[in-house]
Parts: sequence; C-alpha cells; structure tokens
Amino acid sequence: MKQVPIVSHAAYEASLPADHRFPMRKYGRLAEVVAEMGLAPSGFVTPQEAPAELIALAHDRAYVDQVFACNVPREIERRIGLPVSESVVRRARASAAGTLLAGRLALQHGLAGSTAGGSHHGQRETGAGFCVFNDVAIAAKALRADGAIQRALVVDLDVHQGDGTADCLRDDPDLFTFSMHAEKNYPVRKIPSDLDIGLPDHMEDDAYLEALQAHLPRLLDALQPDLVFFNAGVDPHRDDKLGRLCLSDDGLRRRDGYVIEQARSRRIPLVSVIGGGYSTDIDALARRHAIVFEAMAAWSEAKG
Repeated sequence: MKQVPIVSHAAYEASLPADHRFPMRKYGRLAEVVAEMGLAPSGFVTPQEAPAELIALAHDRAYVDQVFACNVPREIERRIGLPVSESVVRRARASAAGTLLAGRLALQHGLAGSTAGGSHHGQRETGAGFCVFNDVAIAAKALRADGAIQRALVVDLDVHQGDGTADCLRDDPDLFTFSMHAEKNYPVRKIPSDLDIGLPDHMEDDAYLEALQAHLPRLLDALQPDLVFFNAGVDPHRDDKLGRLCLSDDGLRRRDGYVIEQARSRRIPLVSVIGGGYSTDIDALARRHAIVFEAMAAWSEAKG
C-alpha cells in the first residue's frame, strides 16, 4: 500500500494564553494520533512558511503586511479572535504553505492531506473566526497561477459557511466554492458561495448524507475539476461546542469516505484539510480529525 502523503509542521500549534477558548492543542495532538495510528509510516512532509507574495495571491497586500508585522488594527484582531502574535503568524504562514504543498502532492499521488488548514473565514482584506489567512484560497490561486490546475472545486463541509473562501475566490469562476453548513450558525452575514446548502439544526447522519449525495456527484460531473479541496471540518459532530448539527463519529466517517470515493472514482485528485472542531476534550477532538486521514488510507489500501 502506498502511503497517502500527509503534510504537517510544528508551527501548526501556536502559543496562546492558557485561558484561551480556541483548542490550539488539537493540531499537535492530531499529528501524534496520526503517527500512532500508523498513517504516516514514512513520516510527515514539512512545508516552508509561506512568503507574503504567495499569500497576497488571495489577500490584500496591505492586510498581509499588517499581519507579518504583527500590527493589525485592533478591530481586525478582535474579529479574528486570536492574538496576532509572532507564533500565530507563523502558524498561519505554515498552514497556507502546508495546504499548497498538500495540493501539489495530491496532484502527484491522487490523495494528500494536511494536519491543519481549512481557515475558511479569512477574507481578502481581513481575518475572522479564528482564521488569519485563507489557506485553501491561497493554494487554489497559486496552483492556477502556475498552470498546475485550470479548475478546482472546494467542498467545504465545516459546520460554518465558508464566507472567506467565497470572498477570496469570487473573481474566478473556475475556482468553484461549495459550502454545506448549518444555516443558523456563524457567520450571521454570509458571503455567497457558488453553491450554498444551508442545513436545519440537529440534522443527523442519514439526512446529512442524503443532502450531500444530492449535490456532490452532479458538481463533480458538471465541473470536472482538476483538484478537489476538501474541508473536512468535524464541527458538524453532535458533541461539538460550536456546531448545531448532530453527526456521530460514524457519520463523519461515512461523509469523508463518500467525498473521497466520489472524487477518486472519477480520477480527480483530492486534498484534505481539517477545518473546524471545538471541544475541551482534545484527545477526542484529535481522533475525530484523524477520521479523514483514516478514510484516505482506507481508499488507498482498497485500490492498491
């Protein structure tokens, strides 16, 4: 069995004040869990930190420069919900570079993932919702700019609507954004994706999968993308602190396996990022995030 390449970086886990509500420890613990499960037998692939020029493909350069200088306006820092410190900036740069590297590896190997990424609230001119830079938008823009892809499909299954990705990619119809999320959840003011599917509160596994099955195959067939970016957020889980849906572990496993199968059965490369997930039980949270890496490994093993 070929190993599915997995990108990771120590900087994915930034330093935060001890009482901060964002579960930053999940990034380091996820890498540990993935290694413990034998999903990275040859080790992780490590990205370099993204330079400003790369990030500015999707973000306003003035905002990028403010972040690199750790000197963003207080209102923007408040919207982000994280201190824009040197450690947090390193994390944002490493995450953006990691998603791009994972995208390149997916194009080579069919599947790849990063143990971070999915910062889908990052907009062109501002961060928001624990997101500084929008790694998926940056990676999609970079791969299109250098001719590696012509078309991409973003499949965003985080429980929150992907407003920032929609904003960053709105001027390029060949970079298609699809967000399926809890309609009544954050953000209150949504920036329209190319396709938004808002779900009612408390939706469980079977109904959720039916909704996904109603849209994903036709999008893949109509768009025939060169690459799928899969935001495999685990915050639709019934135990998530910030979700409004009621998926089980098995529901997440079925969801991730279905997305991977739909892309790969059409020979479309897929890159996975982990998106959102919120719990004080870091070990349980990391194991939820590991489900998508298990699903990629299972597909790879099944197909030899």
